[in-house]
Amino acid sequence: MMHITGMVGYHGKHGCRLYCGMQGHREQHGKHYFPALLKPLDYDVKDCTHDDIDVRRLPIPSYEKYHENLRIVTTSPNQRQYRARRLETGISKPSIFSGLDRSATLGLPHSAGSDIMHLAALNLPDLMLSLWRGTINCTRPDDRSTWDWAVLRGDVWQTHGQAVASALHYLPTSFDRPPRNIVDKITSGYKAWEFLLYLYGLGPGLLYGILPQRYFTNYCKLVLGIRLMNQHRITQENLHNAHLALLSFAEEFEDVYCQCMQTCIHFVRPCMHSLVHLPREVLRIGPPICSSQWTLERTIGNLGEEIKQHSNPFANLSQRGIRRARVNALVAIIPDLEGNQNSGGDLPHGSKDIEDGFVLLRARDKHPECLRECEVDALNKFLSTSNTGRVAVRRWARLRIPTGQVCYSAWKELQRPLEKRRTARNVKVCQMFCLLCSSRLSLPYT
Repeated sequence: MMHITGMVGYHGKHGCRLYCGMQGHREQHGKHYFPALLKPLDYDVKDCTHDDIDVRRLPIPSYEKYHENLRIVTTSPNQRQYRARRLETGISKPSIFSGLDRSATLGLPHSAGSDIMHLAALNLPDLMLSLWRGTINCTRPDDRSTWDWAVLRGDVWQTHGQAVASALHYLPTSFDRPPRNIVDKITSGYKAWEFLLYLYGLGPGLLYGILPQRYFTNYCKLVLGIRLMNQHRITQENLHNAHLALLSFAEEFEDVYCQCMQTCIHFVRPCMHSLVHLPREVLRIGPPICSSQWTLERTIGNLGEEIKQHSNPFANLSQRGIRRARVNALVAIIPDLEGNQNSGGDLPHGSKDIEDGFVLLRARDKHPECLRECEVDALNKFLSTSNTGRVAVRRWARLRIPTGQVCYSAWKELQRPLEKRRTARNVKVCQMFCLLCSSRLSLPYT
């Protein structure tokens, strides 16, 4: 990204990708700058002694400011002046995007949006795990033995990894690849999707009682904010809650981990600063998941699978890309070409559309089965009815919900042993409707 936008690297004095102008702090004898909000105690590093930064009042990126600074850099009279101006502006050279018509783009620096995929699924998990495992760099005179947050070590780490692997059977197949034993696989291809499910899905449950309370509370704020930011639709209330959670997490992170110590500045990695920009980016360009790297990564994989001429793969790949672009353009112009995925003609054989995006899927009882008295009472309470006597229903094994996910009823799911199934019956039902029994209850027997 820095080569495309013409900005300095993440560890520059002004390393923000969105060009908000926040200045970092540098270690006493280091070259890298870190976006720490709080000025360390007894800190006296040249050009880095600015006061604490209020994360709620970060500067707003400016198109005019960026181009004025770009002009200053490009008119440097010599190499020495160029290095000094590059340091002070955070710009290293003109971007290739500067050649595009501004009327057709957002213009720099606004074109350099955030990428929630790498931020949430790779950078933040790497930071938090390196802290909890005590593997992050330790600068003298700091001592790892004093890190009360480094709890994932020794037998605790091994047991935690087994707990992660054991969660496999309780995640439905719609979650794609479930997290493997993180102890065995963290250095050998642990995928971004696994990190995402681990840190924001399983983590709050598996780390409860292991992380000390103040670190666990801080971590839960991160989980809340990232979960809200990963939605395709974010309400104003969601955005407000995510904004408060992420800002509180970033501020508290420095209090509990860094403690205003010079030797801990490097804990505040660039991903911590990118995090606080996410809510503002939603207002500017929409939910970050809609412009994340996930789509591009998937497209690269799909196009790679379509390569058939291995003697000339790059030419073949370009032609596949052109064909994909043409198909997408036609579907955008004439949506009916793609067909309606939820129409009755596309439903599996033997299924039943019960409207509002819900579809009952087989297997199904051949004949209605009588319910026990306790089951009748539970059903009456759920449906707010008063059926008496014998009630019979026809059970269905699966239900496709509006999101496209398929959940199972306990009737069929429990017929398979735990080691051979992925539990898929934890569904939040918002309608007072017996979805997994039958769309119509049979009349009581007389």
